[in-house]
Amino acid sequence: MNIFSQLLPRIDLDKICGSIQKPSDELSQKARSLLREQFGDAEEELGRLAPLVLRWLDISGKLYPQAPKKSVIICCADHGVAEEGVSAYPQQTTLEMAKNYMLRNGAAANAFSAYAGASLLVADLGIAADTADIPDLFPLRIAAGTKNMTKGPAMTREQASASIKTGILLAHFLIDNGCDWILPGEMGIANTTASAAIAAVCCGKTPEEVTGRGTNISDTRLKKKIEVVRRALAVNQPNPNDALDILAKVGGFEFGCMAGLILGAASAKKAVILDGANCAAAALLAQKLAPESISYVFASHLGSEASHHHMLQQLGLQPFLHLDLRLSEAAGSAIAARIMEDFLAYWYTTQEKVPADIGWYDFCKILQQGEYCVLNLKEYAHYYDDKDDDLINAFTMSEQNVQLTDTTFDFYLDSMPDLDKNAMDVCRHRIDHLTKPIDSLGCLEQIACAIAGTSGIERPGKDTQRVLQIFSLREKLSLSLSLLLKSCGASAGFQIYFEQVNTEKSPAAAFDFGREEGEVAAALHPLLALGVDEASTEDAPGTMAAALRQTLLTADGELRYPADTFLKYVPEKYQHLVSALLGAIIAGAHNHGLILLDSDALKIIARYALQIAPEIRSYLLPVQPELVDLNLRLPGLTAACGMQIVLASLFMLNNMKTFEETKVSIATSGPGSVRQNQQHDKADTIQKQ
Repeated sequence: MNIFSQLLPRIDLDKICGSIQKPSDELSQKARSLLREQFGDAEEELGRLAPLVLRWLDISGKLYPQAPKKSVIICCADHGVAEEGVSAYPQQTTLEMAKNYMLRNGAAANAFSAYAGASLLVADLGIAADTADIPDLFPLRIAAGTKNMTKGPAMTREQASASIKTGILLAHFLIDNGCDWILPGEMGIANTTASAAIAAVCCGKTPEEVTGRGTNISDTRLKKKIEVVRRALAVNQPNPNDALDILAKVGGFEFGCMAGLILGAASAKKAVILDGANCAAAALLAQKLAPESISYVFASHLGSEASHHHMLQQLGLQPFLHLDLRLSEAAGSAIAARIMEDFLAYWYTTQEKVPADIGWYDFCKILQQGEYCVLNLKEYAHYYDDKDDDLINAFTMSEQNVQLTDTTFDFYLDSMPDLDKNAMDVCRHRIDHLTKPIDSLGCLEQIACAIAGTSGIERPGKDTQRVLQIFSLREKLSLSLSLLLKSCGASAGFQIYFEQVNTEKSPAAAFDFGREEGEVAAALHPLLALGVDEASTEDAPGTMAAALRQTLLTADGELRYPADTFLKYVPEKYQHLVSALLGAIIAGAHNHGLILLDSDALKIIARYALQIAPEIRSYLLPVQPELVDLNLRLPGLTAACGMQIVLASLFMLNNMKTFEETKVSIATSGPGSVRQNQQHDKADTIQKQ
């Protein structure tokens, strides 16, 4: 059943595609002028984040839009090519996952839509089974799955057209109900085989170049999958200039629907945030039908599928997250949406002319007006203090000078803690058995295990305390940066400590100050981010990093000096900041804090800290460009993006459910079959330990 079936004949696909025009850049140009007033020369130091978000202003037609309402859409459909054995999971998994979404709420899409504050709609485009008993599953069925594309077209041209038109109508339905950002995703065993074929046709690549492991299949099955794609292309000879022909020959109903979502959103001047490779394949079809529709599309991350890079390049889209994801259930797009919203929240506050000394309560009231937060002082009680309700807590070095001895360093070096391997094993065991292909959530899985190891908590909660420490020689941050970081803190739930370093004291005193502050911060907050301000208001963001790179690293990026002497080679201008940060890193790790490194300057200092205490390596999490590639230089902003990634990881760990809990089939081959079949044996082993 397709509830839009009677409306499909009324949709003129050519007319809709012809009506899609690139949005005007009038509002973004005006916003850029205002940003220059707020950040001055530092506007460019917002990197690619500002242009990304300002594009939404042009799309929305509003200079100060309220928080966008978001919808995660999971399009489910089966593929006849699954009979060729190209997936590590049986075809029945498509049906089981549909039940997981709707009945057990234990899938990645459930977790990440909750994290993003988005509604979740799951649609049946063509599941090869009876779905009548699944409540609230959106009925958009074209047929009970496609045919085997190695033996002929996967569907008829009429079915291809119907799937795209269905997506357009679904987009309009969502938009009529208030949706601004559509985050599409899909579920369908063998659909990465279809997307590889679409990529090969649209990008002019060979099957070897675009066929990946999908559900983390074995080497043997990957070779077979490549040959299946080759046969499908040879049998069908899809026309690379005809989107409907490509979809009909090698596609799936979910790809047509997602392409339609893009066209429908573009025609209504709303945005679509892509997730993984399958979403990109759908975008290629939309691009062929209406090239300007991609003006309304954002790319979130670069996934692990072999085709993803080629497809995003063909689309002209640049992702900014690198999380090693291989799952299109809105993980990457949800994180991207939250990061973009952080900046939008700040942008919304600028129309209010917010004072520098605004407190947490009043600041949240402004954000609440724009629907960027819910004012709940009980939930965020750790922010609020009757004596000082400023979100940014300031700390200053004491007047006392300090003499450090070898005993100080020996204490840290001799008692640096090991990771809690048992907590990590328990955490990894649960992650391996969550309803997803093995290792498919990449860095999010690694981060969750790292938090378990550093904190000693087997399943760290979403409320795990978080803090951002910014070390500076100044008395306070600029108003604009302060408001921007406050917006990020309100969104990702972290406090901000402003650490003022006193240059009238010795670098040793600065080290001791950083040591004390890092120790206290990590004791209260298992998740600790470090940032550093520039030494002077005249220095452009990035100046310190450039100076440390030139002074402390060789031309090929190696450390130039031994750890016990490098401080004397640090330019005098930065000696106090470097000393304080060195102390904060060592002490923060010593107190079991997972430390997010905000900038290149922090990473250079951390490398020298590793020479002093190699054990702290497992406590360090560099963010840019390893996880986020936005070329951000303003202090704290990269760490704030990292906090969103960490928070998403905690949602994954706590909101998703296991195969056993949801009655979803485990992998039948590849690494997943080995690790997921060992569930009970592993559980017994861990319990005995």
